[in-house]
Amino acid sequence: MSLGFGNRQRELGWRDKLAAINWGLVTLLTVIAAIGCSVLYSAANGHGDPWANASMVRFGVGLVLMFAVALVDLRVWYRLAYPIYGVGLVLLFLVDLRGVRGLGAQRWLELGPVSLQPSELMKIGLVIVLAHYFHGRTLEQAGKPLHLIVPTLLVLVPAALVLKQPDLGTAMMLGLGAISLFFLAGVRLWMFALGGLGMAAMVPIAWRFLRPYQKNRLLTFLNPENDNLGAGYHIMQSEIALGSGGMWGKGFLQGTQSHLDFLPEKQTDFIFTMFAEEFGMAGGLMLLALYAMVLAYGFAIALRCRNQFGRLLGLGVVCNFFFYVFINIAMVMGLLPVVGVPLPLISYGGTAMLTLMFGFGLLLSVSIHRDTIIGHRGALEP
Repeated sequence: MSLGFGNRQRELGWRDKLAAINWGLVTLLTVIAAIGCSVLYSAANGHGDPWANASMVRFGVGLVLMFAVALVDLRVWYRLAYPIYGVGLVLLFLVDLRGVRGLGAQRWLELGPVSLQPSELMKIGLVIVLAHYFHGRTLEQAGKPLHLIVPTLLVLVPAALVLKQPDLGTAMMLGLGAISLFFLAGVRLWMFALGGLGMAAMVPIAWRFLRPYQKNRLLTFLNPENDNLGAGYHIMQSEIALGSGGMWGKGFLQGTQSHLDFLPEKQTDFIFTMFAEEFGMAGGLMLLALYAMVLAYGFAIALRCRNQFGRLLGLGVVCNFFFYVFINIAMVMGLLPVVGVPLPLISYGGTAMLTLMFGFGLLLSVSIHRDTIIGHRGALEP
C-alpha cells in the first residue's frame, strides 16, 4: 500500500527497522534510568514507594513509547510537526484557563487520573516545528531577518505562556533550545549579538514583572550567604551535601544531609546532590560520563542523517537533553539560580520522563531513516 512517499526508495519493514535501532543508546538510557531508580529508592529511606517503583513503571512505559515513535517513518513526523506544536499550544492555553496550582505555580492539567505538564511537551513540539520550518529554507534564506519572523513567533508565544504560569526554568529551556536550532540552521552571529543586546536592554523592564520569589532566587544566587535560613537555604544545604560526599561518598543509603531531611526536593531538583553525597565525586563523574556518551551517540546519529529535517530534529533533541543536564547540575552547585529543571532519567517526574523518551524515540527514528531524503512537502526528492 502506498503512503504517498514515492517509490524511488525501498520502504523499510518493521524487522529492518528493529535491526537498525541504535541499541547502544538504548542500553545507556536504561543504565541511567536504573541509577535514577536506585537513588529514588535511597531517597525514600530504602523503600520502593512512593518514587522508585513509580519511576520504573514510567520508564517502562517510556521505552514502549520510544520504540513506537522510532518505528514511525521520519516523513510522518515531518508532516505532523505543526499539528504537534498546535496541540502543545492548546494545552498551554488550557493550563492558563483551568490548570491546577501547586507549589505556587499553575503548570499542570488534570486529565482524569493523569496529571500532565504541557510545558514539558512543548520542549519537543518546538524542536519538531523549528526543524520543519528550517528544512524548507536554504542556508542563505535562514540568514535573512524576514525569514526569522515566523520561527521567532513560534518561540515567543509558548515561552510567554510558560512564563505566565510562572515557570522561569522551562521558559529558559525553550529559549535555549530555540537559539541552538537557529544557530544550527545558519542564522548569522550578528543577529544573535543584536538579540542579546535587545534582551539586555529589556532586563530592567523584565525585573518589574518577576514574582517576589523569583527576584529572591536571583538575588540569592548572587549572594546566598545573605539569607542562610530563608531564600538561600536550598543552595547552602546543597553545597554542604556535595562537599560532605568527598571523593568516594558516604555509601548507598548513608547520606546524612538527605536522610535527615536537610536537603530539600531530594527526589526532584536536588537529586544530583543526593547522589553525589552517597557516591562522591567519583560517582558524579561517572554519571556525567554516561550523559556525555548519550550526547556523543546523539550527535553522531544526527550528523549522519541525509536530510536537513532529520539533522535539525536530532540535534535539537540532543541540545535539549544537554540543557536539562547542564542547568540542573549547575543549579545545585550554585553556578546558576535555582530553577525547576529536573535531572533527565534520574529525577522523579512523569511528564518529563515521557517527554524525554518521546524525544529519544524521534532521535532513533532519525537513525533508522537516516537515508530518507525528504522534500519540502514531506515527499521523496526526485
